[in-house]
Amino acid sequence: MVAGILAGAAADALLGDPRRAHPVALFGRAAQAVQGRAYADSRLRGTGYAACCVLAAAGPGVIAARLTRRRPWLRLAATGAAVWTVTGARSLMTEADRIAAALQAADLPAARAALPNLCGRDPGHLDRSELARAVVESVAENTSDAVVAPLVWGVLAGLPGLTGYRAINTLDAMVGHRSPRYERFGWCSARLDDVVNWAPARLTGLLAVAFCPVVGGSPARAWQVMRRYGAQHPSPNAGWCEAAFAGALGVRLGGTNAYAGATEHRPVLGHGRQPEPEDIRRAVRLCRLVTIATTVVAAVMAGVGAAIEEKA
Repeated sequence: MVAGILAGAAADALLGDPRRAHPVALFGRAAQAVQGRAYADSRLRGTGYAACCVLAAAGPGVIAARLTRRRPWLRLAATGAAVWTVTGARSLMTEADRIAAALQAADLPAARAALPNLCGRDPGHLDRSELARAVVESVAENTSDAVVAPLVWGVLAGLPGLTGYRAINTLDAMVGHRSPRYERFGWCSARLDDVVNWAPARLTGLLAVAFCPVVGGSPARAWQVMRRYGAQHPSPNAGWCEAAFAGALGVRLGGTNAYAGATEHRPVLGHGRQPEPEDIRRAVRLCRLVTIATTVVAAVMAGVGAAIEEKA
């Protein structure tokens, strides 16, 4: 498991997401097809849908774990492939850097065109500062969702944890948002995502606080901002990541967001200045440090778990 985590993280850092036939994209298309048959404006139907989709993703992980139990090289390959598939640090940082470069070149149309690769916010009328805010918030939240959380669940539950977590997170993105169509059907998917991200989000916040001096931040200030504002976000988890990044970077996040014609007014997180394009670069550096630290800690914990299992 240790070598597999390191190999998968290295593959993501060097190669990024698979360009063709990405397993997560394939899962999403399959889940969308199932939704077409299973949908009803019902929590019960949505719970059954979420359970079937998660089991379908975690099941192959269970089988792979059993088949490779006494085959260390196959276990390494399976774990490495799974970690590479379910993490997305390089893609996250690459897209954020691309928008930062467009903003620094005063190319607002290019920055707006690239924003949907990071979040579902409507970029059409966002100015330079609002685009920077959207990117910093996405980097903060996805540092947890795309890096810390999958590795945490990989350590806790092995291959099924890796694939099962990514299935839950993908379902939340598909049906977990509040809308007339998904208010009931997506309820279970959203609550599952809240549960599995509770600890990883807070760990992400703590790591951002710990490493913030590298981006010119004060750990004391970042800690205070995270503690004061983390619970004010509508999400029980995203606010801790975003508030920690806000405190670390000395900026103010939150505010009014538009999603496909719907407007959300979110609490302000932090008491710094408005974000600028250079703050995206700093957020990316912080994300990179958190990614490295999480990978190392995950590998160490997996090694400790393996040693305990051998002695038992």
